[in-house]
Amino acid sequence: MIKAVRWILGKLILAYEWAFKPRKGPQRSEQEQQRVARETAGLSLYQLPACPFCVKVRFTESRLGLDIEKRNVKSNPQYMEELVQQGGVYKVPCLRIPREGEEDRWLYESSDIVDYLKRHYSISSQTNP
Repeated sequence: MIKAVRWILGKLILAYEWAFKPRKGPQRSEQEQQRVARETAGLSLYQLPACPFCVKVRFTESRLGLDIEKRNVKSNPQYMEELVQQGGVYKVPCLRIPREGEEDRWLYESSDIVDYLKRHYSISSQTNP
């Protein structure tokens, strides 16, 4: 019974995402978009497709015009192992942020991830290098 409810809710969440997910990100100059693409190239979002908190993060990613690698921890045991071994907790969503010369940062909580993405990649925060 519980599995059936989860399956139905999962399908509803995926349908909601398909229907309402932003299709177009902000308009950036080609140079700005290339810079954002370079900066986000190392980011990884550990997630589950039908998790509502993961959908929240993916909506923000779309709204900001980002292309972050998604790592489905349910379909790939290696991703789940990385999340637990390196991140320390089996909890999604989790954004892995590589830091040069330091250990990667593992950012949990959908609201914290959304705040991080908005702070670093919103059009208003864009500066020319």
